[in-house]
Amino acid sequence: MSTTGNRRSATSAARVRAAAVHRAQSGASGEALAARLLERHGLTIVARNFRTRRGEIDLVARDGATLVFVEVRLRRDRAFGGAAESITAAKRSRLVAAAQYYLMGLRDPPPCRFDAVLLDGLDPARADWRRNVIDAG
Repeated sequence: MSTTGNRRSATSAARVRAAAVHRAQSGASGEALAARLLERHGLTIVARNFRTRRGEIDLVARDGATLVFVEVRLRRDRAFGGAAESITAAKRSRLVAAAQYYLMGLRDPPPCRFDAVLLDGLDPARADWRRNVIDAG
């Protein structure tokens, strides 16, 4: 491969890394915005980024006696659909599996629900909090 090809692939790899860092920073900003929104409405955040092999829960909160598993979805560009459309059946399945794992660690599991905070950009005025988005039946 020529030196030009090596430089091109190094530049391309650097762009990919920079984009991944930007996505992670945007995700963290979105989760922080969502946490503030929920706290303003009286919920208490008890965990952030709970990870298992089967899935991840962005926020775990308390709403009175109810434990709330919160998915935060951030979309800056609607070209591939809005934030709500990005919660696929596969994603819902992973959320339920992660929540089941979280509940196994509790001695007396409380009533639960799944909420979503949908963010089309990082504008707090455009945050959309939806309750009971998943029926885990």
